[in-house]
Amino acid sequence: MANIAFIGLGNMGGPMASNLIRTGHSLTVFDLSEAAVNTLVSEGAKSAATVQEAAQNADCVITMLPAGQHVETVYLGENGLLADLSSDTLVIDSSTIAPETARKVAEAATERQITFMDAPVSGGVGGAKAGTLTFICGGEAEGFKQAKPILEGMGKNIFHAGPHGAGQVAKICNNMLLAILMSGTSEALALGVKNGLDPSVLSEIMKQSSGGNWALNVYNPWPGVMEGVPASRDYEGGFLVNLMNKDLGLALDNAVKNHAAVPMGALARNLFELHASQGSGALDFSSIQRFYYHEPS
Repeated sequence: MANIAFIGLGNMGGPMASNLIRTGHSLTVFDLSEAAVNTLVSEGAKSAATVQEAAQNADCVITMLPAGQHVETVYLGENGLLADLSSDTLVIDSSTIAPETARKVAEAATERQITFMDAPVSGGVGGAKAGTLTFICGGEAEGFKQAKPILEGMGKNIFHAGPHGAGQVAKICNNMLLAILMSGTSEALALGVKNGLDPSVLSEIMKQSSGGNWALNVYNPWPGVMEGVPASRDYEGGFLVNLMNKDLGLALDNAVKNHAAVPMGALARNLFELHASQGSGALDFSSIQRFYYHEPS
């Protein structure tokens, strides 16, 4: 078992850290939220006042942060961790950030002979709590070999996508597709309901037909159709619209740099951005359903 520093205990990071404790690892945690830290401490983790303190004597440092700027600050900023970590430390960043940011941090780590893996996740808060996340890793094969046993404590499917940054490329492709599927599913359900169909019946029909997809199968956006998903708790919790917008922005930026046509991705970004501008940024991304349909008053 490893001594792990876990930095970032949000909706995803908190459950991920909790699963590592259950697996038997020794954790020292840091987050700006005192409540999030206290939850992990109650489960057996040690708390740290700074990221530097958390990383002291760690065999592995894991970060789960909101955006690339936070990742750069933690690793490369003033008092950044890479300046003080020993060369035998394994660094895993599970944030979703631009591929070039991941490569920048990886290059700095490599210069210090520190093993770095970008390892963003898929599976949502439910997957984080259940320990069934998918990890999409970018980095050297030897680094992947080192990281995999630790990641298996938090996830079910562990992929090596390629060199540094490849994990981030695969993740933004996945989330762009997810946004397209969720907006299309919401649109189809709204059309059916406006024609008098029961959303539960329509969902089941489409699940068993050619329109079946992840949103219908495990994350239905229509309230009351599926238990345990954000749509059935007023779209609270889950993967926020603002975070989906961030990921769609990363996909569009990458498409511009690589001269890739992403018309559906661009449309999804516009839809979610408009949805956020109407006050829904802090709701789960499946709340895009409200963009298409409101209960008649």
